Amino acid sequence: MANQTLFITPAPISFEQIENMLAPETQLALSTESIANIEKCRNYLDHKIETHQDPIYGITTGFGSLCNRTISNDDLSQLQVNLVISHACGIGPVVEPDIVRLMLILKAYALSLGNSGVQTETVQRLLDLYNNNILPEVRQLGSLGASGDLAPLAHLVLPLLGTGNVLYANKLQPAKEVLKKHMLTPVALKSKEGLALLNGTQFMSAHGVLVLLKAFKLLRLADITSSISLEAFNGRIEPFHSLIHQIRPHPGQIETARNIRAILQGSQLIENSGKAVQDPYSFRCIPQVHGAAKDTVNYAAEVILREINSVTDNPTIFPDEDLILSGGNFHGEPLAFVLDFISIALAELGNIAERRLYRLIAGQRGLPEFLAASPGLNSGFMIPQYAAASVVSQNKQLCTPSSVDSITSSNEQEDHVSMGANAATKALRVVRNVENILAIELMAACQALEFRGISKTSPFLQSIINDYRQTVPFVEKDVLMYELIDHSLDFIHNHHFHLPG
Repeated sequence: MANQTLFITPAPISFEQIENMLAPETQLALSTESIANIEKCRNYLDHKIETHQDPIYGITTGFGSLCNRTISNDDLSQLQVNLVISHACGIGPVVEPDIVRLMLILKAYALSLGNSGVQTETVQRLLDLYNNNILPEVRQLGSLGASGDLAPLAHLVLPLLGTGNVLYANKLQPAKEVLKKHMLTPVALKSKEGLALLNGTQFMSAHGVLVLLKAFKLLRLADITSSISLEAFNGRIEPFHSLIHQIRPHPGQIETARNIRAILQGSQLIENSGKAVQDPYSFRCIPQVHGAAKDTVNYAAEVILREINSVTDNPTIFPDEDLILSGGNFHGEPLAFVLDFISIALAELGNIAERRLYRLIAGQRGLPEFLAASPGLNSGFMIPQYAAASVVSQNKQLCTPSSVDSITSSNEQEDHVSMGANAATKALRVVRNVENILAIELMAACQALEFRGISKTSPFLQSIINDYRQTVPFVEKDVLMYELIDHSLDFIHNHHFHLPG
């Protein structure tokens, strides 16, 4: 694939644009409009410092509880360097590359809006890292989610100073050496720039964006896996009738019922006579549960989209109004709430999927116990259900809200924090767990449907299952199931799952 260059402009960015930015070989550049906004703000700030006598928080003063300490003009640059170095206190595992890429994109975009007072060179260096696949070593733990994501963002920008480590050519290396290979010199930070780089919600936001991109796909996938399970369990179509959902018109519920009807269009199995009078809730209430998850994710997407198009550092600069205002846009509470909410919704998506999985292996409705072709001699799908149950249980533990917690910091100047970063990292764990649960449901549902007859299901599902069988075979006898689960997960990662209609 040839390199494509996408421009960062002052216009709002969408999830689709971010997906395009994350595509391999994509290069990012600042538009002329963005450069003009950055330089206008920086020139205003330089003039303000020269002519203004009173202290300006974070620009001519210390930070946090040290806001009353005035800094001389000669030390303003060193103040910013000290800020970055002292705040790089992240601990724990290294953040995965896609999160770091998103952080670079989101931080560069926020700074380019022209309210942060940075140099064009500083924003360009963030893009240089992205374009050369030089990914700063960022740690998962250390942010309180108010004064933004101080520790992880400090790690993100250490390479701008020629220090810290980066992931490059698949190994961690000193940033100084890698930058030298690309003839990139350290940026000389000016007043306010360290604070602009460190204040902000880009660690939380990056997690939120990645979680949402995965959640959008998982919501489509769950409608497909549940449809296969419904067919395999010889379930009823009546609970998906449009009239039921018109009288309780939650958008996600209506959408889910419509999806299931479309997915099963043309199925012989769904029209079979002699079905049970009612199905268990895990089948009958698919529209209500999947639909509620959709509505929750869509609400969270609105909040997160608003956030990534915001300026979240502090103080913020308004050249046209001749104002420098100190406020609290760095506080992560909006993100903390919805990241907790996403975790709960996705955990429930996994919870109901595991219950369907259990029904398929329980030897009910003419299916063999554990979906084994020769039960007794073979354990079949007994233990994959254990694995799914274990991560369902872990998700319940992870869904304890982070946003209800707060610990005071910075000598009580920062006396209420969001803990949104913890909400963000656990949301990513939940979404990965749900990927595994749906991978197991897909594997078991396809196995179960083989006993009914794949040729009798809908054309849409036949196509999906035929593709799936290129990766995961029917299980005739006991095999290494973890390998098949891994292959099922690979299929999920590599398939788009476009729904009919």
